[in-house]
Amino acid sequence: MRNLKVLTAYRGTNYHGFQRQNNALTVQAVLEKAVSKVLNESVTIIGCSRTDTGVHANEFCFNVKTESNIRNIGFCRGVNGELPDDISILSCEDVPLDFHARYDCKGKEYIYKMHCSESKDPFGTDLAYHYRRKFDIEAARKAAVHLVGTHDFASFCADCTSVSTTVRTIYSLEIENSGTSVIVLVKGDGFLYNMIRIIAGTLMDVSEGRISPDDIPAILEAKDRLKAGRTAMAHGLYLNKVYY
Repeated sequence: MRNLKVLTAYRGTNYHGFQRQNNALTVQAVLEKAVSKVLNESVTIIGCSRTDTGVHANEFCFNVKTESNIRNIGFCRGVNGELPDDISILSCEDVPLDFHARYDCKGKEYIYKMHCSESKDPFGTDLAYHYRRKFDIEAARKAAVHLVGTHDFASFCADCTSVSTTVRTIYSLEIENSGTSVIVLVKGDGFLYNMIRIIAGTLMDVSEGRISPDDIPAILEAKDRLKAGRTAMAHGLYLNKVYY
């Protein structure tokens, strides 16, 4: 028995998230079909995270156990040959049998992309959120400072019922700007449901003056989803990197 650690990237536009669902096309279902064909055995893959409908991944990790002796490069080439153009295998390596893509993950990095212009970008309408005004970078950066560190992020969680604690640690939160492109980059030990999208939406509200940067500590203290800003659209969000 072997345990393979696989890195993949995908464009989430055509999928109802990563996790397998009944009566809906998902990234996991497509990957499992391709991997099973190449390995010549029925397999279940274990993903590092769940991503919502329309969310993308620059780097997503899964592991799969197999009896096959296929070479790692052969696995990559074979599975890529079976996959549609919007999903790609990046790498494959053998890991100990007890490795678990989800439970062994030590941290993740997400990015949220915005196209800030009155005019839409016809080449990336599903790859970045179209924000139809100038984004106030300085105000957003002042707000972001308050989110870095270990906090109770209940105000930034859409549904906290399935977690034992809403305390998370954000290691860094950077906001980059180049022309009409604004990217929010967040690295942390783990994230709650819709947490990054709510952070991005809150920074948009800060940019528009609906929320002051100095309001962020009180929003965290409130532990009330209604106190934070909007939930940004899913198609601007990318799982960028996973750490083990």
